Amino acid sequence: MFTQRRPEVAKLGAEVEEAAGLLERFVLDGGKRVRPMCAWLGYQAGLASLKAAAVEDEDAVLRAISALELIQACALIHDDIIDSSHTRRGKPTVHRSAQAFHEQRGWRGNSAHYGVSVAILVGDLALSWADDMFLTAGLSPDALRRCLPAWRAMRTEVIGGQLLDISLEAAGSDDPQKAAVVNRFKTAAYTIERPLHIGAAIAGAEETTIAALRGFGEDIGIAFQLRDDLLGVFGDPEITGKPAGDDLREGKRTVLVAQAVQTAAQEDPELAAQIRTGVGSVSTPEEITALAQLIWDTGAPGHVEKQIDSLVERGLNRLDQASIPAAVREVLRELAQRMTKRQA
Repeated sequence: MFTQRRPEVAKLGAEVEEAAGLLERFVLDGGKRVRPMCAWLGYQAGLASLKAAAVEDEDAVLRAISALELIQACALIHDDIIDSSHTRRGKPTVHRSAQAFHEQRGWRGNSAHYGVSVAILVGDLALSWADDMFLTAGLSPDALRRCLPAWRAMRTEVIGGQLLDISLEAAGSDDPQKAAVVNRFKTAAYTIERPLHIGAAIAGAEETTIAALRGFGEDIGIAFQLRDDLLGVFGDPEITGKPAGDDLREGKRTVLVAQAVQTAAQEDPELAAQIRTGVGSVSTPEEITALAQLIWDTGAPGHVEKQIDSLVERGLNRLDQASIPAAVREVLRELAQRMTKRQA
């Protein structure tokens, strides 16, 4: 796809080529490809459906679901701007890379503002190209008709989830239910649930199969985000690719934080106030470590671990109760365990 777009981009000038190059490197140099993988598994699960009028061309299916990596790129590039993150996958974020270009050339104006401006536009480009790639992949008209509602819903959900996320941060919310809604739409829907839905819809899967896949995707996607919340506070930077405690520095109002505040409020209101005040205001490694210890002392991490275990169990049970090919079910089980497992 990037090779095909290069002549078009080149006509616009060297600066546009450079920005498109940032997107290309971001997409191709890292990532687990979870979303296209889930879409492919959804497609394979749906092939057994009697509703499929004809089997789609596999190359067309692969092109279409690969567009999910561009949706992911848009979300991450913009998310890094919102969170003022310096690194992603152990490398400089797109806005930091663009800022470095500005600084190296001695250009006029504020280099940080330039970097953010470029990254916003690169994220927009990713979203635009994702639609182009999906719609022109070569799927049959019937397949497009079946899967477009899921594709459109996914784009709205991930942006809506991000809007809810920053609103909770601004409000300083300690409501676990609201934090759970953010997990549902910012992460679970577009990471696992909707990709499975899109793939199954392309194949023409029966509604019962789609419902089982979506239920599995919702449960495992939320469990995945809860695991990420734990890693965001207690994780090893070598594993996460981000500095330890980034979520606390950024003021993320996660389920973990909300649970810690609520638990502490019942027995030690002063501790709850310390956690509430500390999230988003700590900056030094010592402050972050101290706040992480306060959260740990509430027992909230153990509570979140239990939620993860419960969600994984429920998600896997959904697979066992649906008419999904054994081989696909086994891969989904392995994916669920890998995405939600404890890490040192």
